[in-house]
Amino acid sequence: MMCVMHIVKSIYQLGIDLFSFILSLLRSRSVLVAENLFLRKQLALYQERGKKPGQIDTATKFTLIGLSKFFNWRLALVAVQPQTLVRWHRMGFRLFWRWKSRPGRPSIPEDLRKLIRQMALENPLWGEERLANELLLKLGIRVSPRTVRKYMPKELCSVINGSLIK
Repeated sequence: MMCVMHIVKSIYQLGIDLFSFILSLLRSRSVLVAENLFLRKQLALYQERGKKPGQIDTATKFTLIGLSKFFNWRLALVAVQPQTLVRWHRMGFRLFWRWKSRPGRPSIPEDLRKLIRQMALENPLWGEERLANELLLKLGIRVSPRTVRKYMPKELCSVINGSLIK
């Protein structure tokens, strides 16, 4: 009786495996490759530690997150729980947006700052608008008048704006 049950279970499992194989033939190659890499990465975590993995480094987390975009990753998780992968994904988005929304614009090169100061000192009656236009027309350097004002000598800005002119 026990032998018959064992044979029935084996045939049942063989049928499930054959059905899974046929379904995997219908899936695209890129999905299969991504799932294979995902599973291999988890297996490597087990093999390198010799037991269930503890702390997983950031590069591995991002690799698993990237591969999870190509297939139903919930069925392939072995080393981590689904909530953990979702948490890593959110962590990646937070890192991305922190990097993306750095405050301010990048500053202009030092030689351009010196050129703006020099032009402002040599032409004290030109305002930031004129200096920005001269830079664009003569040198092809596009700088906003606000940026020019930022790097003009302070005493010249007040003379041009009329506070020292009487």
